[in-house]
Amino acid sequence: MPEQLNTRVEDCYQLAESFFKRSFKRPVVSLKLRGQKAGVAHLHENKLRFNPQLYRENTEHFLKQTVAHEVAHLIAHQLFGDRIQPHGEEWQLIMRGVYELPPDRCHTYEVKRRSVTRYIYKCPCPESDFPFTAQRHSLVRQGRRYFCRRCRTTLVFSGEMRVE
Repeated sequence: MPEQLNTRVEDCYQLAESFFKRSFKRPVVSLKLRGQKAGVAHLHENKLRFNPQLYRENTEHFLKQTVAHEVAHLIAHQLFGDRIQPHGEEWQLIMRGVYELPPDRCHTYEVKRRSVTRYIYKCPCPESDFPFTAQRHSLVRQGRRYFCRRCRTTLVFSGEMRVE
């Protein structure tokens, strides 16, 4: 776990404790998040997960905004309970009042998408092209059948694959 990340989480908690004049239970922090999300707060487990790739590529902004964003979710939950909106008034109060940051709901980090192979299935209809995922293609190979909604014939693998 990068030391800067742990330090920023602790700093956010200390700011909240100073602002609200009470203590808060510290979360478990991990860098086990992939995909498009920069961070996730698991409210009932008191856990924070961060995306290591987005952290590495956007370190300065990530530490300032994303960490505070996720910590604010846990603080809001501990203060106000379950019945609040994720990015509602309470969370926004913490972002603005405690961290003096804009209550941005989403990050604008560039996310690199991995390429995906599509298996092209066809039917007798003109210009029929049905791109199947690897999982669906595997199900067909195991005996599952899929049908065209127009002509109701079984879709057949064309032997063609496309990388997207």
